[in-house]
Amino acid sequence: MLPSRKAMFDLEPFKTNPKTIYLASYYQNLATKLVEAKALSADPSMAILAAEEITELEKQLADLEAQMIEIVKKEEVEEATPNSLILEIRAGAGGGESALFASDLAEMYRGYALAQDWSFALLDEAKSDLGGYKDVSFEVTGKEAYNDLRYEMGVHRVQRVPVTEKQGRVHTSTASVAIMPIRQFEKIEINPSDLEISFTRSGGAGGQNVNKVETAVRILHKPSGLVVRCQSERSQQRNKDKAMAILMAKMESAKSEAEEKKMSTERKSQIGTGDRSEKIRTYNYLQDRITDHRIKKSWHGLEQIMAGAIGPIIESLKSGQTGEESEDSE
Repeated sequence: MLPSRKAMFDLEPFKTNPKTIYLASYYQNLATKLVEAKALSADPSMAILAAEEITELEKQLADLEAQMIEIVKKEEVEEATPNSLILEIRAGAGGGESALFASDLAEMYRGYALAQDWSFALLDEAKSDLGGYKDVSFEVTGKEAYNDLRYEMGVHRVQRVPVTEKQGRVHTSTASVAIMPIRQFEKIEINPSDLEISFTRSGGAGGQNVNKVETAVRILHKPSGLVVRCQSERSQQRNKDKAMAILMAKMESAKSEAEEKKMSTERKSQIGTGDRSEKIRTYNYLQDRITDHRIKKSWHGLEQIMAGAIGPIIESLKSGQTGEESEDSE
């Protein structure tokens, strides 16, 4: 008798996986039928029919093997892909106008996140005199969140007439976007003695507890100089826990960046310097056009895009679709 497929294919791991347990059970039944068919093939009167059944069963078993392996591989990819991330936006060149642009970008990402049914929570902010953001950070959580937003990191450039401009001249400003994944399985060892933790009163409008209870948390990692702040939660402990998660995400990002620099010393960090010449994308309000310079492709309808309709841009970046880049006025 020929060895059963079970001798060649280890079915055990698939019997305990909820996503493959049914297929594994079906596979086992077919494997039993295969053994029986091979036994019948020894009978000359049944050899032809048995051979046909063996061929069909072998095909079905091979298909089931492929299905189960694919399901497990997809599951492993999903587990390795973080669904939570830290989104940081920082004003760059352009003074107050760059801070207003940073605020516009924050609203764009908020609109997209809500459309995807993701959570979008403010972690920390520093506002400018005009009401924009000098810098701001959010925690974004949802299925495919990191896969979608990872291509947003870099310098974004805007060309428009600022609200403060009296003579109608077009100004060019920038804001930088950083995307840092929060990997739950990441094991970064942090010595408690390396941390300096302080608590302050949360800012914000209204409420009896505002400016009375010290719930906002600031953590300094002394060896690296990294500083994180969190005031989004009402309790001191929850802000501390979230701040620690942010710190670990930043440390992981710094570690990855250091490793990448070893392989390519010319690569710049995702934040860049914020200079106007460093750009991944330009938002041209006069021409109602947004251009992504990496794939040399443009879209119109800035009002809808800035409200969160960035799905087509993200899909083009993920698929690597390219187009012909239009020239932007400087």
